[in-house]
Amino acid sequence: MNLFYAIVGEDVPDSLDKRLAARPEHLARLNQLRDEGRLLLAGPFPASDSPDPGPAGFSGSLIVADFPSLEKARTWANADPYVAAGVYSRVSVKPFKKVLP
Repeated sequence: MNLFYAIVGEDVPDSLDKRLAARPEHLARLNQLRDEGRLLLAGPFPASDSPDPGPAGFSGSLIVADFPSLEKARTWANADPYVAAGVYSRVSVKPFKKVLP
């Protein structure tokens, strides 16, 4: 049985241009997880108190998905195009237990 893992990426300052450049590849990987029935949720953290932060951009991202192990989740997270593009300054991966809803 696989478990859920929370992947939190924290953006470098002024990451918006890097994010936009790497976004298609990043979304393709998330869509693959979704198509495999493994994605619980995913989305960015707006850098301002608004759903569309405009030029303020984003401060990071959260992905919660199903992986066979913590090691596999870390490997997947470290291969994210946002990591390669320098969007994230730090990525953490933790086991996640879905309780509600």
